[in-house]
Amino acid sequence: MDTYDEIQSILEELLRKIHVEYSIERSHALGGVCFEVHTPDGGVLIGENGQNLFALYYLLRRITDKRFGDATVQFSLDVNDYQKKKVEEVREWARMGAQRVRYFKKEVVMQPMSAFERRIIHMTLAEDPDIVTESRGEGETRCVVIKPAQI
Repeated sequence: MDTYDEIQSILEELLRKIHVEYSIERSHALGGVCFEVHTPDGGVLIGENGQNLFALYYLLRRITDKRFGDATVQFSLDVNDYQKKKVEEVREWARMGAQRVRYFKKEVVMQPMSAFERRIIHMTLAEDPDIVTESRGEGETRCVVIKPAQI
């Protein structure tokens, strides 16, 4: 049994204990594997603003870190394509913010967001020569600022 088979087995055990129907598919994503859970009980597993999904991922990550020790295993978790849709939504926010910066030639301060969402914005706009991004603030008020690049 390889590492990803073991992680899937742990995930299946957690899902059984929660008493939800599910199926799991694996796909490759950013140097690791994404475990895609499909379930009619998506609302329970995702929760408000993805909080339950984040908690499930955190629990799975803690268990695997303990089981595999220092070996860093790259994986992600998605339920009913929630993360995939969220990534696309945040990328669209980034593109719209960049368009506003180009048009008005002034920085745009995005709404406060999670580290995951901020990272998506930075990555989405990283290759744009006209745009620079930075994070500002502390804790729950931390946000991304999109600015015109200096010439």
